[in-house]
Amino acid sequence: MSGAVRAPSGCVEMGIKAALPKYEIYFYNTVLCLAMFWSASWVFEVSSSNVNRKTFKTSVKPGWYYFGRKMDTADFEWMMWFSTFREHILFALTGHVLFAKIGSMLAQQYRSLVYLVYGLLAVWTSMGWTYVTLILSHCILLYSISLVKIRWLCFVTGLCTLATFKCEPFVSWQAGFVEGDFELRHILFYGGCGFTIMRCMSFALENCDRKDGNYNILELLKYNFYLPFFYFGPIMTFDKFYVQANKSDLTRKEREMWNISVQGVIYLGVILGVDVLFHFMYILTIPNDMKLLKHLSDWALVGLAYFNLVYDWVKAAVMFGVINTVSRLDHLDPPKPPKCITMLYVFSETYFDRGINEWLCKYVYDYLGGKHENVVEELVATLCTFGVTILWLGPCEVVLVWAFFNCFGLNFELWTAKFFSMEPFSSFEMAMSEATSRRIRGIFNAFNFWCIVLYNILALNSLDFAKLVAKRLLLKGFPITTIIVMFVTYCLIQVIKERERRQALIDDPDPLPPAPPPTAASPAGAAAPAAAAQPVADPSKEKAE
Repeated sequence: MSGAVRAPSGCVEMGIKAALPKYEIYFYNTVLCLAMFWSASWVFEVSSSNVNRKTFKTSVKPGWYYFGRKMDTADFEWMMWFSTFREHILFALTGHVLFAKIGSMLAQQYRSLVYLVYGLLAVWTSMGWTYVTLILSHCILLYSISLVKIRWLCFVTGLCTLATFKCEPFVSWQAGFVEGDFELRHILFYGGCGFTIMRCMSFALENCDRKDGNYNILELLKYNFYLPFFYFGPIMTFDKFYVQANKSDLTRKEREMWNISVQGVIYLGVILGVDVLFHFMYILTIPNDMKLLKHLSDWALVGLAYFNLVYDWVKAAVMFGVINTVSRLDHLDPPKPPKCITMLYVFSETYFDRGINEWLCKYVYDYLGGKHENVVEELVATLCTFGVTILWLGPCEVVLVWAFFNCFGLNFELWTAKFFSMEPFSSFEMAMSEATSRRIRGIFNAFNFWCIVLYNILALNSLDFAKLVAKRLLLKGFPITTIIVMFVTYCLIQVIKERERRQALIDDPDPLPPAPPPTAASPAGAAAPAAAAQPVADPSKEKAE
């Protein structure tokens, strides 16, 4: 699920290079590691003691023979990718890589056309020719609208087209174009159609901005039917795809293939690691059993909420990472994986799909928000951005609540930054040391972190689970659980800030101090450096003189 949009410039914290003593950072890391292991031990104990629970039978099933334990299979999407249909997905992606390589070797200038042909054949084979016809009709419609070059008309048409996949009777009518009745039918249908509309909107909006003529409809088809991105994303905006898919220079950077291979091996290791974890911690099944949740300890409940968000990030990073590895073999530069939930503490960086986030930022958020300094403009930009996001995800109670709280959180960050930049707060912060300012900011960021967790687990799990965690953390567990959890979160924030500080020093190193001015030393001491600084005389020149 895509989260909030990119950070506005007004929300960037000052003093990012502020350092804390090393022993303090070591203390924070120690506390954080101990708390993680302690919370994980509670979740492990709950999983082991309730493995034969009746409510677990549908999702906790026999796992790997080597472990002799049952496995959490509650996430259909993960099981589909890496268990149930992994052979089909692997076969389709392998075929794309082979066809793309052959196309690049035989006709380099037509390689994007090879992507189109293979993508069309793959979609036709998996979903039928009537589904291909449906997709083509949407492409032709939005292409025709883009020729008018009226931006708002393209946007409204795209949103109306997207709405036809979210409400009856249009959904049922269009779903009838899919042939067969296999398990992946609905997922591939909604995935392919939804991403198609978003890509067509990107094409139409880029065509509106083009001053000289129009893009060819063939470019739209190449862009839309690129198979690795077709069903599951991520979304590359058309301007980036067009440049990268049609570039003539296909030489790779030094060690690029090595990096792609290492990346693929890392993703394989993460997939195996997550599968192993599912044998010992049923983090996806437990939140669905409200009766069991009410009897869990505070540490187990808080750990479940946190681990669910971490897992969702891992899933997004791995699924998009596998697709991105294939696209990098095609000399593309796809959107990067999302930022890890363990490394963020502001709403402006909370998203699980960087492709959708970049799409929303370019065509909605930045377009309406300008420099993101005006409170009213920012409010309008975020409301419109989350309005599009609600339509993209499908309007329902959970999505509406999730969007409301995330939109509020994003604007509240800007309001807070504006408020504390006024007097007398700005003078107070200027008077204190950078380390003290960093510690005080960390306290506020700790509360913000748990707002992010609570606002997002209601979409990932359920509204009841989010309410239970909030009640246990803020009401029933107050003050002991609240203080301990917030202190551990504060340690996490400072660890994140330390990582950001080191990265900032790498990206923007501090200038070296100026050389000290020469001092009035003894004549012998001053003459020696001066003599050493002079160049060695040329023997021939010395003889001529």
